[in-house]
Amino acid sequence: MSADPNNALAALDATTLPDDAVEVAQIGEAWGIKGWFKVFAHSADPQVIWTCKRWYLQPPERGARHFSGTVVLPVSQVKPHGETLVASSRAIADRTAAELLRGARVFVPRSFFPSPEEDEYYWVDLIGCEVHNREGVLLGTVHDLLASGPQTTLVLKRAQGSDTNEGMIPFVDALVDTVDVAQKRIIVDWQPEFWD
Repeated sequence: MSADPNNALAALDATTLPDDAVEVAQIGEAWGIKGWFKVFAHSADPQVIWTCKRWYLQPPERGARHFSGTVVLPVSQVKPHGETLVASSRAIADRTAAELLRGARVFVPRSFFPSPEEDEYYWVDLIGCEVHNREGVLLGTVHDLLASGPQTTLVLKRAQGSDTNEGMIPFVDALVDTVDVAQKRIIVDWQPEFWD
């Protein structure tokens, strides 16, 4: 970061993004007057955000940018606040500095992720998986996931030849036969006409 003493983010060290970094959250608005800020996790179970004490930040893709490149944010505390999380860092002294982080993307190294339980998957592992039905028909590729109440929904970029570009399949035991993260392949009990 800049050595400018007037720069409220001067305490953040510039670095490079680790090769195994995964985007896990985005920083929201300042919370309170003591440098706390809101954090919007990309996962319904943001355990890695709680446990990792060094976040790698990159500026927002759109909007105001108050730093460039990648910086390290040492995290002091994270706690729940309503539908989101709030966090603090010894490097963020006050509300002014916290506001300058707004929109920043939060990355953590994949090596910090705890091992998932059997039949549990990280969203980042499902993105990019090809989804086939039991008959071997390619339905599409997972490009996003949605947390909707008690279940997660796969959002697919549909295979060529479909009338619409996107399709959704609930990620539930009744519809998902197998998930092979290593092969980036998911088998489901689903037919293309279910979307029509």
